[in-house]
Amino acid sequence: RKEMDALGWDSCDVILVTGDAYVDHPSFGMAVIGRMLESQGFRVGIIAQPDWSSKNDFMRLGKPNLFFGVTAGNMDSMINRYTSDKKLRHDDAYTPGDVGGKRPDRATLVYTQRCKEAFKEVPVVIGGIEASLRRIAHYDYWSETIRRSILLDAKADILIYGNAERPLVEVAHRIAGGETIDTMQNIRGTAVIRKEPLPDWRGVDSSK
Repeated sequence: RKEMDALGWDSCDVILVTGDAYVDHPSFGMAVIGRMLESQGFRVGIIAQPDWSSKNDFMRLGKPNLFFGVTAGNMDSMINRYTSDKKLRHDDAYTPGDVGGKRPDRATLVYTQRCKEAFKEVPVVIGGIEASLRRIAHYDYWSETIRRSILLDAKADILIYGNAERPLVEVAHRIAGGETIDTMQNIRGTAVIRKEPLPDWRGVDSSK
């Protein structure tokens, strides 16, 4: 917030929420995304490793003009938190001092819910490795169940998977141009919820 005041910003266009500490270096995906959006003329704020027990940390930069961008961080939060035999880890390479426990289980879900609690009307765009790997129904090792798409559980508005730079720029410019996310159903590299398939799309019998 002090940096916003120093820059003379009364608000951010985009606020990014990440489970990693903020390090302005290309090995941290959220830093790359933030700098890329900044180069497109957007005012970007980053909330790193917020306290997820309430909505307060998610409100500290105010209401974003366009959307929240949410990621669990450079690692899937469950792998970050637990070993393969499901024991709790006590360290985290993406946190100062290697301190563990600075992000919740299924961080993308939790952060999205807190963003919606803070500003219900603001769209939430999710991405990163956790969202990418869970964009469709999937086997969940931790609960030993088939879980549905993270989009449904998180109640996010749109999911961007893989290298998200190009689709995220398109989403940002289209929202800035006055479009709503429910009209953005033709952007490559994104997943959205639809009640009916897009025209000319068809299902394939998976048993074959």
